[in-house]
Amino acid sequence: MRVTLLGTGAADGWPNPWCACTSCADARRTGQARRPTSALVDGVLLLDLSPAPPPVEVCLAAVRTVLVTHDHPDHCAPLALLARQWVRRDEPLTVAGPAPVLDAVRPWLGPDDPVDLVALGPGDRLDRHGYAVRALAAAHEVPTVLFDVTGPDGGRLLYATDTGPLPAETVEATRGAAYDVVLLEETFGDHVTHGTGHLDLTTFPEQLDRLRAVGAVTATTDVVAVHLSHHNPPTDLLAGRLAAHGARAVDDGTTVTAGVFGPSQGLAASLRAVGGEGSFY
Repeated sequence: MRVTLLGTGAADGWPNPWCACTSCADARRTGQARRPTSALVDGVLLLDLSPAPPPVEVCLAAVRTVLVTHDHPDHCAPLALLARQWVRRDEPLTVAGPAPVLDAVRPWLGPDDPVDLVALGPGDRLDRHGYAVRALAAAHEVPTVLFDVTGPDGGRLLYATDTGPLPAETVEATRGAAYDVVLLEETFGDHVTHGTGHLDLTTFPEQLDRLRAVGAVTATTDVVAVHLSHHNPPTDLLAGRLAAHGARAVDDGTTVTAGVFGPSQGLAASLRAVGGEGSFY
């Protein structure tokens, strides 16, 4: 399973165009911009419909299944489907997600467009083209699901963006999963009084501990922080903070390969990048 991070940012972008904070200034200085969070699995399964075009080297022509977590405009921008119609009107596509997602998508489809809209709620399953998908409960302000995806090669991914502390039933549902890759949201960094359905640098490691306790995250799981906002420290400092918890951040456009690049390598790379082998706080 090859997972390409089309975007790793939160809705307001990093850098936020309205902001001159240290983190945004650093992103401008280094030329690193983060698109809204979205990922592409093996070129054929798209996670979330971002309003931003993917990196220029990424082609979505082979996508046959789109999984959308929830109806917020940084995750459900159906203009992308209109763009697809202009070139791929004759090929079937499945779009799946909570009922409000399907309501948002319908106006962008023509009456004869070969698009199968599938409602998914927590606990529901979907099998498409060799990919087994299970929807898990999130803790968010609108109906939202997380996605547990197993590919035809046995690689397994947890896509967990836009959620606060994981519901107990979600943690239990991942028992023994031993994911190859976990994309876990970490929106608010050191801003811990946000009061939203998101994670920060305090609650993010707590969720990893819960997932490790049930065998969902193991010593070979590559944990990548996504949905990152400028409330986090600049990238170099963030790398050390995440590495202390066995996680990392990557640039948009990065591809991670299930079962090949696990956290034992990812953590070592993160530690080398910040110049040490110890813990960072």
